[in-house]
Amino acid sequence: MRLKETRASLPISERERGALLMRARLFTWLNAARDALAPSGRKLACVAAFWPLGDEPDLRPLLEQWADSDVQVCLPCVKGPGQPLVFRAWTPDAPMAAGAYGIAEPTQGPDCQPDVILVPTLGYTDRADRLGYGGGYYDRTLAALEQAGHDCIAIGIAWHECRLPEDYEPASHDRRLDAVLTPEGWVPRAPLQAGPPAGKSRIMRFIFG
Repeated sequence: MRLKETRASLPISERERGALLMRARLFTWLNAARDALAPSGRKLACVAAFWPLGDEPDLRPLLEQWADSDVQVCLPCVKGPGQPLVFRAWTPDAPMAAGAYGIAEPTQGPDCQPDVILVPTLGYTDRADRLGYGGGYYDRTLAALEQAGHDCIAIGIAWHECRLPEDYEPASHDRRLDAVLTPEGWVPRAPLQAGPPAGKSRIMRFIFG
């Protein structure tokens, strides 16, 4: 409850600025990560995002930009209680309807296996542990993808103010994310980066920072 109240109290201007910063960081990170992975043959071609609900960061302008390029965007759909999410392809003109919990979902389109999953995150730790909304959907989904042998990068999207106390202990079923992105930057660092080595240029620190 405290975290929901905290993010609800953020001024609209601060939310808009924060969402803009996160969209810019995600755009830059994906481009740099795709270039870095190209020699290995691994592709980050499909990104699973989320339709914003309430006071969540709004990434939709970036999703439209990706969808108009060569990035496949998909959105989560709830199959039923206790089941993993499925991800359905999305474009700006895709028909949408309210699904479970009143969240908009694509009503048509093929299912996708995302290479990157952007996870709505209520609270987070410096280790990229995530506190969600209690349904366990993303924990089950990430576990199912791992069991299926599908390698994907999970990035939490959170407001900086919703950092959890240092003594927070995740539940045994909680899945740690690869990173969390806030308007202030990456926590603990951008995915696929072990940390900025000595002498890294300011440009590279901006790309991954």
